[in-house]
Amino acid sequence: MLIFNKFQALVSISLPLLCQTTYTNFSGLNFNATFGNSPAPFKIDVSPAFIDYLNLKVSLTRYVTDINVPDFSEGPTQHNVSTVHDYWLNKYDWFSVQDQINRNFSQYTTTVTTGPLSNYSYPVPLHFVHHRSPRADAVPLLFSHGWPGNFLEVSHIIHGLTNPPNASLPAFHVVAPSIPGFAFSPTPTHPGFGNRQAAHAYNSLMQQLNYTRYVVQGGDFGGIILRYIAASYPENVISALANFYIVPPNATDRERYQLGETDAEENLSIEEFDFYLNKFQGYRIIQSNRPLTLAIGMTDSPVGNAMWIYDLMQQAVDFHVWTPEEIITWTMMYQIQGPYGGFRWYLEAENEGTWVNLTWGTNNFDYIHQPIAINQFPKDIWSTEKMGRKQPNLGGMVVLQRELLLKPP
Repeated sequence: MLIFNKFQALVSISLPLLCQTTYTNFSGLNFNATFGNSPAPFKIDVSPAFIDYLNLKVSLTRYVTDINVPDFSEGPTQHNVSTVHDYWLNKYDWFSVQDQINRNFSQYTTTVTTGPLSNYSYPVPLHFVHHRSPRADAVPLLFSHGWPGNFLEVSHIIHGLTNPPNASLPAFHVVAPSIPGFAFSPTPTHPGFGNRQAAHAYNSLMQQLNYTRYVVQGGDFGGIILRYIAASYPENVISALANFYIVPPNATDRERYQLGETDAEENLSIEEFDFYLNKFQGYRIIQSNRPLTLAIGMTDSPVGNAMWIYDLMQQAVDFHVWTPEEIITWTMMYQIQGPYGGFRWYLEAENEGTWVNLTWGTNNFDYIHQPIAINQFPKDIWSTEKMGRKQPNLGGMVVLQRELLLKPP
Protein backbone atom coordinates (compact mmCIF):
# COMPACT_ATOMS: atom_id res chain seq x y z
CA MET A 1 0.00 0.00 0.00
CA LEU A 2 2.87 2.40 0.81
CA ILE A 3 4.41 1.85 -2.63
CA PHE A 4 1.03 2.34 -4.31
CA ASN A 5 0.47 5.60 -2.38
CA LYS A 6 3.89 6.88 -3.42
CA PHE A 7 3.11 5.96 -7.01
CA GLN A 8 -0.16 7.87 -6.79
CA ALA A 9 1.69 10.87 -5.40
CA LEU A 10 4.24 10.64 -8.20
CA VAL A 11 1.51 10.67 -10.84
CA SER A 12 -0.32 13.56 -9.17
CA ILE A 13 2.82 15.65 -9.22
CA SER A 14 4.11 14.55 -12.62
CA LEU A 15 0.97 15.27 -14.65
CA PRO A 16 0.82 18.98 -13.78
CA LEU A 17 4.53 19.26 -14.59
CA LEU A 18 4.00 17.67 -17.98
CA CYS A 19 1.21 20.12 -18.73
CA GLN A 20 3.13 23.14 -17.47
CA THR A 21 4.13 25.40 -20.37
CA THR A 22 4.04 28.94 -19.03
CA TYR A 23 6.43 28.85 -16.07
CA THR A 24 9.50 29.57 -18.19
CA ASN A 25 10.17 30.53 -21.77
CA PHE A 26 12.64 27.67 -22.14
CA SER A 27 11.17 24.18 -22.12
CA GLY A 28 12.23 21.92 -19.27
CA LEU A 29 14.26 24.37 -17.22
CA ASN A 30 11.97 24.16 -14.17
CA PHE A 31 12.77 27.75 -13.19
CA ASN A 32 11.36 31.09 -14.17
CA ALA A 33 13.61 33.08 -16.47
CA THR A 34 13.71 35.29 -19.54
CA PHE A 35 16.76 35.77 -21.72
CA GLY A 36 16.68 39.04 -23.66
CA ASN A 37 19.27 40.74 -25.82
CA SER A 38 20.81 42.76 -22.99
CA PRO A 39 21.58 42.10 -19.31
CA ALA A 40 18.50 42.01 -17.07
CA PRO A 41 18.30 41.33 -13.32
CA PHE A 42 17.56 37.74 -12.37
CA LYS A 43 16.41 36.01 -9.21
CA ILE A 44 16.37 32.23 -8.90
CA ASP A 45 12.74 31.10 -8.85
CA VAL A 46 12.42 27.32 -9.13
CA SER A 47 9.00 25.77 -9.67
CA PRO A 48 7.57 24.53 -6.32
CA ALA A 49 5.91 21.64 -8.16
CA PHE A 50 9.32 20.52 -9.42
CA ILE A 51 10.78 20.63 -5.90
CA ASP A 52 7.89 18.48 -4.66
CA TYR A 53 8.53 16.05 -7.49
CA LEU A 54 12.27 16.01 -6.75
CA ASN A 55 11.72 15.33 -3.06
CA LEU A 56 9.48 12.41 -3.97
CA LYS A 57 12.21 11.00 -6.20
CA VAL A 58 14.66 11.34 -3.30
CA SER A 59 12.27 9.39 -1.07
CA LEU A 60 12.22 6.52 -3.57
CA THR A 61 16.01 6.07 -3.56
CA ARG A 62 17.11 2.45 -3.59
CA TYR A 63 20.40 1.66 -1.86
CA VAL A 64 23.22 -0.51 -3.15
CA THR A 65 24.50 -3.18 -0.77
CA ASP A 66 28.17 -2.56 0.07
CA ILE A 67 30.75 -5.32 -0.13
CA ASN A 68 33.99 -5.63 1.82
CA VAL A 69 36.22 -3.21 -0.09
CA PRO A 70 38.05 -0.08 1.14
CA ASP A 71 35.88 3.02 1.40
CA PHE A 72 35.67 5.00 -1.86
CA SER A 73 37.77 2.44 -3.74
CA GLU A 74 34.72 1.87 -5.99
CA GLY A 75 32.59 4.88 -5.07
CA PRO A 76 30.72 6.37 -2.10
CA THR A 77 29.60 3.95 0.60
CA GLN A 78 26.00 3.32 1.58
CA HIS A 79 26.65 5.43 4.68
CA ASN A 80 27.40 8.42 2.44
CA VAL A 81 24.34 7.75 0.34
CA SER A 82 21.98 7.36 3.29
CA THR A 83 23.39 10.45 5.03
CA VAL A 84 22.68 12.65 2.02
CA HIS A 85 19.32 10.96 1.40
CA ASP A 86 18.16 11.47 5.00
CA TYR A 87 19.34 15.08 5.13
CA TRP A 88 17.65 15.86 1.81
CA LEU A 89 14.34 14.43 2.98
CA ASN A 90 14.29 15.72 6.56
CA LYS A 91 16.35 18.92 6.74
CA TYR A 92 17.20 20.37 3.33
CA ASP A 93 15.12 23.40 2.38
CA TRP A 94 15.71 24.43 -1.23
CA PHE A 95 13.70 27.62 -0.93
CA SER A 96 15.81 28.80 2.00
CA VAL A 97 18.93 28.08 -0.06
CA GLN A 98 17.41 29.84 -3.06
CA ASP A 99 16.66 32.94 -0.97
CA GLN A 100 20.20 32.96 0.43
CA ILE A 101 21.76 32.77 -3.04
CA ASN A 102 19.50 35.57 -4.24
CA ARG A 103 20.55 37.72 -1.28
CA ASN A 104 24.25 37.04 -1.76
CA PHE A 105 24.55 37.54 -5.51
CA SER A 106 23.59 40.15 -8.06
CA GLN A 107 22.50 37.90 -10.91
CA TYR A 108 21.55 38.62 -14.49
CA THR A 109 20.49 36.93 -17.70
CA THR A 110 21.21 37.90 -21.27
CA THR A 111 21.71 36.43 -24.73
CA VAL A 112 24.96 36.68 -26.67
CA THR A 113 26.36 35.44 -29.94
CA THR A 114 29.69 33.71 -30.38
CA GLY A 115 30.95 36.33 -32.83
CA PRO A 116 32.84 36.29 -36.12
CA LEU A 117 35.61 33.93 -34.97
CA SER A 118 33.10 31.16 -34.28
CA ASN A 119 31.26 28.75 -36.56
CA TYR A 120 28.40 28.36 -34.05
CA SER A 121 25.50 30.40 -35.41
CA TYR A 122 22.90 30.04 -32.67
CA PRO A 123 22.18 32.57 -29.92
CA VAL A 124 23.54 31.69 -26.47
CA PRO A 125 21.38 32.47 -23.40
CA LEU A 126 23.50 33.06 -20.29
CA HIS A 127 23.02 33.40 -16.56
CA PHE A 128 25.79 35.27 -14.76
CA VAL A 129 26.80 36.99 -11.54
CA HIS A 130 28.03 40.56 -11.84
CA HIS A 131 29.42 42.52 -8.90
CA ARG A 132 31.03 45.89 -9.53
CA SER A 133 33.69 47.31 -7.26
CA PRO A 134 33.30 50.87 -5.92
CA ARG A 135 36.95 51.48 -6.79
CA ALA A 136 37.59 53.67 -9.83
CA ASP A 137 40.71 51.66 -10.70
CA ALA A 138 39.00 48.26 -10.54
CA VAL A 139 39.85 45.75 -13.29
CA PRO A 140 37.12 43.58 -14.86
CA LEU A 141 37.62 39.90 -13.97
CA LEU A 142 35.95 36.99 -15.77
CA PHE A 143 35.56 34.01 -13.41
CA SER A 144 35.03 30.70 -15.24
CA HIS A 145 34.04 27.46 -13.48
CA GLY A 146 34.00 23.84 -14.68
CA TRP A 147 32.37 20.50 -13.87
CA PRO A 148 31.10 19.59 -11.32
CA GLY A 149 31.45 23.22 -10.25
CA ASN A 150 29.19 26.20 -10.70
CA PHE A 151 29.01 29.95 -10.15
CA LEU A 152 28.74 29.43 -6.36
CA GLU A 153 32.50 28.83 -6.34
CA VAL A 154 33.02 32.59 -6.37
CA SER A 155 30.98 33.15 -3.19
CA HIS A 156 33.87 33.09 -0.72
CA ILE A 157 36.12 35.45 -2.68
CA ILE A 158 33.82 37.90 -4.43
CA HIS A 159 33.67 40.44 -1.60
CA GLY A 160 37.45 40.48 -1.19
CA LEU A 161 37.89 40.96 -4.92
CA THR A 162 35.41 43.81 -5.24
CA ASN A 163 36.17 45.40 -1.86
CA PRO A 164 39.78 44.69 -0.88
CA PRO A 165 40.73 45.74 2.67
CA ASN A 166 43.15 48.48 1.59
CA ALA A 167 44.05 50.55 -1.44
CA SER A 168 47.35 48.76 -2.00
CA LEU A 169 45.49 45.66 -3.17
CA PRO A 170 43.92 45.48 -6.64
CA ALA A 171 40.14 45.62 -6.95
CA PHE A 172 38.00 43.86 -9.53
CA HIS A 173 34.60 44.00 -11.16
CA VAL A 174 33.64 40.30 -11.05
CA VAL A 175 31.67 38.54 -13.80
CA ALA A 176 30.93 34.85 -13.16
CA PRO A 177 28.82 33.21 -15.90
CA SER A 178 27.28 29.76 -15.73
CA ILE A 179 28.48 27.54 -18.56
CA PRO A 180 25.53 26.78 -20.89
CA GLY A 181 23.92 23.62 -19.54
CA PHE A 182 25.08 24.34 -15.98
CA ALA A 183 23.02 25.93 -13.18
CA PHE A 184 20.76 28.55 -14.79
CA SER A 185 22.27 28.91 -18.28
CA PRO A 186 20.12 26.76 -20.60
CA THR A 187 21.71 23.77 -22.28
CA PRO A 188 22.60 24.39 -25.95
CA THR A 189 19.92 22.89 -28.16
CA HIS A 190 22.37 22.21 -31.00
CA PRO A 191 25.67 20.30 -30.96
CA GLY A 192 28.98 22.02 -31.52
CA PHE A 193 29.03 24.28 -28.45
CA GLY A 194 32.00 23.46 -26.22
CA ASN A 195 34.91 25.18 -24.53
CA ARG A 196 36.05 27.11 -27.59
CA GLN A 197 32.54 28.40 -28.28
CA ALA A 198 32.12 29.28 -24.60
CA ALA A 199 35.27 31.40 -24.89
CA HIS A 200 33.71 33.33 -27.78
CA ALA A 201 30.41 33.68 -25.88
CA TYR A 202 32.17 34.91 -22.74
CA ASN A 203 34.11 37.53 -24.67
CA SER A 204 30.82 38.70 -26.20
CA LEU A 205 29.38 38.93 -22.69
CA MET A 206 32.28 41.06 -21.49
CA GLN A 207 31.89 43.38 -24.49
CA GLN A 208 28.16 43.59 -23.81
CA LEU A 209 29.06 44.78 -20.28
CA ASN A 210 31.46 47.36 -21.80
CA TYR A 211 34.53 45.57 -20.44
CA THR A 212 36.82 45.80 -23.44
CA ARG A 213 39.92 44.83 -21.41
CA TYR A 214 39.77 42.26 -18.65
CA VAL A 215 41.58 39.48 -16.80
CA VAL A 216 40.44 35.84 -16.61
CA GLN A 217 40.45 33.21 -13.87
CA GLY A 218 39.58 29.61 -14.65
CA GLY A 219 39.53 26.17 -13.04
CA ASP A 220 38.71 22.78 -14.51
CA PHE A 221 36.89 23.47 -17.80
CA GLY A 222 37.20 27.14 -16.89
CA GLY A 223 40.96 26.68 -17.24
CA ILE A 224 40.44 25.28 -20.74
CA ILE A 225 38.05 28.10 -21.66
CA LEU A 226 40.74 30.44 -20.34
CA ARG A 227 43.25 29.08 -22.86
CA TYR A 228 40.89 29.58 -25.77
CA ILE A 229 39.76 33.05 -24.76
CA ALA A 230 43.28 34.33 -24.04
CA ALA A 231 44.61 33.05 -27.36
CA SER A 232 41.59 34.19 -29.40
CA TYR A 233 41.28 37.69 -27.93
CA PRO A 234 44.76 39.01 -27.07
CA GLU A 235 43.50 42.57 -27.51
CA ASN A 236 40.90 42.01 -24.78
CA VAL A 237 42.49 39.63 -22.28
CA ILE A 238 45.19 41.33 -20.22
CA SER A 239 46.37 38.29 -18.27
CA ALA A 240 45.01 35.11 -16.73
CA LEU A 241 45.16 32.97 -13.59
CA ALA A 242 44.64 29.23 -14.08
CA ASN A 243 44.21 26.60 -11.41
CA PHE A 244 43.82 23.92 -14.06
CA TYR A 245 46.75 23.89 -16.47
CA ILE A 246 47.68 20.35 -17.40
CA VAL A 247 51.04 19.85 -19.09
CA PRO A 248 51.34 16.12 -19.80
CA PRO A 249 54.70 14.36 -19.97
CA ASN A 250 55.97 13.94 -23.51
CA ALA A 251 57.90 11.04 -25.04
CA THR A 252 61.25 12.45 -23.92
CA ASP A 253 59.99 12.85 -20.36
CA ARG A 254 58.84 9.24 -20.29
CA GLU A 255 62.11 7.96 -21.74
CA ARG A 256 64.08 9.85 -19.09
CA TYR A 257 61.69 8.52 -16.43
CA GLN A 258 62.33 4.92 -17.52
CA LEU A 259 66.08 5.55 -17.42
CA GLY A 260 65.88 7.04 -13.92
CA GLU A 261 67.04 10.47 -15.14
CA THR A 262 64.05 12.49 -13.91
CA ASP A 263 64.13 14.28 -10.58
CA ALA A 264 61.60 13.91 -7.74
CA GLU A 265 59.30 16.62 -9.02
CA GLU A 266 59.25 15.24 -12.55
CA ASN A 267 58.56 11.78 -11.13
CA LEU A 268 55.60 13.18 -9.20
CA SER A 269 54.24 14.86 -12.32
CA ILE A 270 54.44 11.69 -14.42
CA GLU A 271 53.11 9.37 -11.72
CA GLU A 272 50.16 11.59 -10.80
CA PHE A 273 49.23 12.01 -14.45
CA ASP A 274 49.39 8.26 -15.04
CA PHE A 275 47.35 7.56 -11.90
CA TYR A 276 44.60 9.80 -13.24
CA LEU A 277 44.64 8.12 -16.65
CA ASN A 278 44.64 4.58 -15.24
CA LYS A 279 42.57 4.85 -12.06
CA PHE A 280 40.54 8.03 -11.90
CA GLN A 281 39.21 9.11 -15.28
CA GLY A 282 36.27 6.71 -15.60
CA TYR A 283 33.76 9.54 -15.19
CA ARG A 284 35.45 11.48 -17.99
CA ILE A 285 35.33 8.58 -20.42
CA ILE A 286 31.66 7.86 -19.71
CA GLN A 287 30.67 11.52 -20.01
CA SER A 288 32.70 11.88 -23.20
CA ASN A 289 31.26 8.79 -24.88
CA ARG A 290 27.76 8.12 -23.49
CA PRO A 291 26.50 11.27 -21.77
CA LEU A 292 22.87 10.69 -22.68
CA THR A 293 22.79 7.18 -21.25
CA LEU A 294 24.27 8.47 -18.01
CA ALA A 295 21.90 11.44 -17.96
CA ILE A 296 18.84 9.21 -18.24
CA GLY A 297 19.71 7.53 -14.96
CA MET A 298 20.98 10.60 -13.14
CA THR A 299 18.05 12.79 -14.17
CA ASP A 300 15.74 10.22 -12.62
CA SER A 301 17.83 9.74 -9.45
CA PRO A 302 18.81 12.97 -7.67
CA VAL A 303 20.65 11.06 -4.94
CA GLY A 304 22.49 9.04 -7.58
CA ASN A 305 23.58 12.27 -9.26
CA ALA A 306 24.64 13.70 -5.90
CA MET A 307 26.90 10.69 -5.33
CA TRP A 308 28.29 10.90 -8.87
CA ILE A 309 29.31 14.50 -8.15
CA TYR A 310 30.44 13.88 -4.57
CA ASP A 311 32.67 10.96 -5.59
CA LEU A 312 34.81 13.38 -7.61
CA MET A 313 34.57 16.41 -5.31
CA GLN A 314 35.71 14.66 -2.14
CA GLN A 315 38.84 13.37 -3.86
CA ALA A 316 39.79 16.59 -5.62
CA VAL A 317 39.34 19.38 -3.05
CA ASP A 318 41.91 20.19 -0.37
CA PHE A 319 41.24 20.59 3.34
CA HIS A 320 37.47 20.64 3.10
CA VAL A 321 34.85 18.23 4.38
CA TRP A 322 31.72 18.43 2.24
CA THR A 323 28.54 18.76 4.26
CA PRO A 324 25.26 17.18 3.11
CA GLU A 325 23.90 20.73 2.58
CA GLU A 326 26.76 21.59 0.22
CA ILE A 327 26.57 18.30 -1.66
CA ILE A 328 22.84 18.72 -2.27
CA THR A 329 23.10 22.38 -3.27
CA TRP A 330 25.86 21.63 -5.78
CA THR A 331 23.74 18.77 -7.11
CA MET A 332 20.79 21.13 -7.48
CA MET A 333 22.87 23.31 -9.80
CA TYR A 334 22.58 20.38 -12.25
CA GLN A 335 19.38 18.67 -11.17
CA ILE A 336 17.06 21.64 -11.71
CA GLN A 337 17.38 21.77 -15.48
CA GLY A 338 18.86 18.27 -15.66
CA PRO A 339 22.49 17.03 -15.70
CA TYR A 340 22.69 16.15 -19.40
CA GLY A 341 24.25 19.48 -20.40
CA GLY A 342 27.02 19.15 -17.83
CA PHE A 343 27.78 15.56 -18.79
CA ARG A 344 27.69 16.33 -22.49
CA TRP A 345 30.30 19.07 -22.08
CA TYR A 346 32.89 16.28 -22.00
CA LEU A 347 31.72 14.99 -25.37
CA GLU A 348 32.07 18.45 -26.88
CA ALA A 349 35.55 18.71 -25.36
CA GLU A 350 36.40 15.43 -27.07
CA ASN A 351 34.98 16.60 -30.40
CA GLU A 352 36.78 19.93 -30.36
CA GLY A 353 40.15 18.24 -29.74
CA THR A 354 40.67 19.24 -26.12
CA TRP A 355 41.64 15.63 -25.33
CA VAL A 356 43.67 14.25 -28.22
CA ASN A 357 45.19 10.82 -27.62
CA LEU A 358 44.75 11.41 -23.87
CA THR A 359 47.20 14.30 -23.91
CA TRP A 360 44.50 16.85 -23.02
CA GLY A 361 44.92 18.65 -26.34
CA THR A 362 48.21 20.29 -25.36
CA ASN A 363 49.39 20.48 -28.95
CA ASN A 364 46.05 21.87 -30.14
CA PHE A 365 45.99 25.01 -28.03
CA ASP A 366 47.00 28.24 -29.70
CA TYR A 367 49.98 30.24 -28.45
CA ILE A 368 49.19 32.54 -25.53
CA HIS A 369 51.20 35.74 -25.44
CA GLN A 370 49.77 37.26 -22.27
CA PRO A 371 51.15 36.61 -18.77
CA ILE A 372 49.67 33.47 -17.22
CA ALA A 373 49.81 32.64 -13.51
CA ILE A 374 49.21 29.05 -12.40
CA ASN A 375 47.93 27.89 -9.01
CA GLN A 376 48.76 24.39 -7.86
CA PHE A 377 47.16 22.60 -4.92
CA PRO A 378 48.09 19.39 -3.04
CA LYS A 379 45.21 17.31 -4.42
CA ASP A 380 45.70 18.37 -8.04
CA ILE A 381 45.92 15.42 -10.41
CA TRP A 382 49.16 16.72 -11.93
CA SER A 383 52.29 18.61 -10.97
CA THR A 384 52.80 21.57 -13.26
CA GLU A 385 56.15 23.08 -12.27
CA LYS A 386 58.74 21.28 -14.37
CA MET A 387 56.44 20.36 -17.24
CA GLY A 388 55.06 23.90 -17.37
CA ARG A 389 58.49 25.32 -18.10
CA LYS A 390 58.56 23.26 -21.31
CA GLN A 391 55.08 24.18 -22.49
CA PRO A 392 55.46 24.92 -26.23
CA ASN A 393 52.35 27.07 -26.68
CA LEU A 394 52.48 29.15 -23.51
CA GLY A 395 53.94 32.63 -23.88
CA GLY A 396 54.24 35.49 -21.44
CA MET A 397 55.18 34.60 -17.89
CA VAL A 398 54.42 31.49 -15.86
CA VAL A 399 54.19 32.07 -12.13
CA LEU A 400 53.57 28.94 -10.10
CA GLN A 401 52.32 29.76 -6.62
CA ARG A 402 54.41 27.15 -4.83
CA GLU A 403 53.33 28.21 -1.33
CA LEU A 404 49.95 26.65 -2.04
CA LEU A 405 51.63 23.26 -1.94
CA LEU A 406 52.06 23.70 1.80
CA LYS A 407 49.42 22.53 4.21
CA PRO A 408 47.80 25.27 6.29
CA PRO A 409 48.89 25.44 9.94
